[in-house]
Amino acid sequence: MPTPLRCDPKLFEKDLTGQIIIVTGANSGIGLETSRQLIKQNATVILACRNESRANVAIDDINTTEDKSRTVFMPLELSDLKSVRSFATMFLEKYERLDILVANAGVMACPYETTKDGFEFQFGCNHLAHFLLLKLLAPLLIQTAEANKTPSKFISVSSSAAAEMSLGFTAMANIDFEDLMFEKRKYDQNIAYQQSKLANYLTAFEASKKFDAEKLLCVSLHPGWVRSNLDKHVLSSGLFGNLMRNIFQTIGKMISAQDGAQTTLHCVLDDVENGAFYSQFGDYREKACTDGGWPMKLPNPNATPENAAKLWEESEKLVGA
Repeated sequence: MPTPLRCDPKLFEKDLTGQIIIVTGANSGIGLETSRQLIKQNATVILACRNESRANVAIDDINTTEDKSRTVFMPLELSDLKSVRSFATMFLEKYERLDILVANAGVMACPYETTKDGFEFQFGCNHLAHFLLLKLLAPLLIQTAEANKTPSKFISVSSSAAAEMSLGFTAMANIDFEDLMFEKRKYDQNIAYQQSKLANYLTAFEASKKFDAEKLLCVSLHPGWVRSNLDKHVLSSGLFGNLMRNIFQTIGKMISAQDGAQTTLHCVLDDVENGAFYSQFGDYREKACTDGGWPMKLPNPNATPENAAKLWEESEKLVGA
């Protein structure tokens, strides 16, 4: 397995005083590690999470001093678009700037269920909720860029599942525009996950076309296969699934949350190529273990500008934005 790419340590010396950054799903995993580093660099970080008690635990974990004023919890439930709208309203009432939106939170290969709005759960949480959040907050991101005379950023945490066929993923990721919610076809939790993660990439790509790059830079990324509870449904349920996950962790196929956060931190702190895909690894689960790149081309023939534009249009209809 190739060594994970690391964010340039010099970037961790960058002073982010005054910057306001939203990180969804910031109470655990790479969201927590991303937030921890940005707080160290004097940014104000909004922990957009559904569980206040877990967010408060994260805030205590992040802050080594009594000053917690720059680590702020705001409730966000991605399975409910009403919550997304409430979050945006609350944020816009409290803050007059937004430098970076990190769409980090997500669910992975879970059994079939629907969101409160009736969407297939993974597509609804991973894609539609973040799509709506971007639409609602883009004006402030642009306004902030105009005031700072430097581009704001939208960073979408996607996955290699957006372009792979390994470890249970039986087909190349695609967007089924005829059946986005699995109302006609048999539900497959892995294919649904792939679709949502390709949607993450396509959203960032299309956003890079929709918005002026001098005011808003939009990128997506694959952080690596990170040790977390995110993949608890992937291999299987029960004792066998837990055993397999433990084996993969032991033999080094998984990386730490701190390592996984490096790609996000690179995109936050360094110059980025608008519309690009950033990855720690290429096909990290296969024998070749080819290296990734910052940035790299997403190796999926379905990741086309045409699909990106169509998905944006369909998503606007679905969320009513």
